[in-house]
Amino acid sequence: QVQLVESGGGLVQAGGSLRLSCAATGRAFGGYAMGWFRQAPGKEREFVASISWNGDNTYYADSVKGRATISRDNIKNTVYLQMNSLKPEDTAVYYCARSSGSVYDTSVTAYDYWGQGTQVTVSS
Repeated sequence: QVQLVESGGGLVQAGGSLRLSCAATGRAFGGYAMGWFRQAPGKEREFVASISWNGDNTYYADSVKGRATISRDNIKNTVYLQMNSLKPEDTAVYYCARSSGSVYDTSVTAYDYWGQGTQVTVSS
């Protein structure tokens, strides 16, 4: 079975930082690009960042570019999202997912497996 489990979310003041983690089982990780998405109440799920299977290529949404860093450790089967200079508009449930296509495809349909999400709340 494919399982993705996010952790590291929480409540943080504006300007602060968080490091999100996504632990994957077996085939859920090896050989696949991975991505982070987020979804606020009443809003559609939106792309945040992605990373190629070997970590050589990364891609970021304009909304987080310069503030976010995605990385992965294929030995630990874990992908990370470091978020700095957090803003209230970053508040959302953050999901990690496994890509079925290109690292540059930002659509939800390009990802075939999803974690349960972790809540990030940024206070002003």
